Amino acid sequence: MKTVVVEIEDKVDELLGVLERDVQHIQESLSRLSELRSLVVKRDDASLHKLLESIKSESNSYKDNELKRRLLREELATALDCSFKQMTLSRLEDELSGEKKAEVAERKTKLQTLAKKLKKEHLSTAMLLSDCARFNSVLLTSVLELAQAGTITYNPRGFAERQTNSAFVNLQF
Repeated sequence: MKTVVVEIEDKVDELLGVLERDVQHIQESLSRLSELRSLVVKRDDASLHKLLESIKSESNSYKDNELKRRLLREELATALDCSFKQMTLSRLEDELSGEKKAEVAERKTKLQTLAKKLKKEHLSTAMLLSDCARFNSVLLTSVLELAQAGTITYNPRGFAERQTNSAFVNLQF
């Protein structure tokens, strides 16, 4: 019985390390979203490209942490005699006592808070990119419509002029 308790405590210690890496990953993601919005607003294509490349490379390295978390969750589920789906931080917290229980509760609260913030930042970024796409679409549509034959424009004196050529830009002043 005592070896099972020691085994569970060892697994919990490993899980706490994995959860700390999860916290760092979410904080890095929040920082990247903020940087992404800033670069989009500044229209810094070179920096955007570098940021996207770093995100790709780091997402591959984070997969190891996800696999380790899954493995630890499976092992803890087996040790605590419950199913994989039932093995949550809340369940683990209920099974533990003392300092380990407090540490798990702290990580769970921290992860919940960061996850809510990440969801909000993700929504803000998605809205910005959606607005940029909408603006680009409207701009492109207006440019292409001006190029259509028969479009009416007005000169500075207020007289209507029909545009009969199909150029995208009229250089006449």
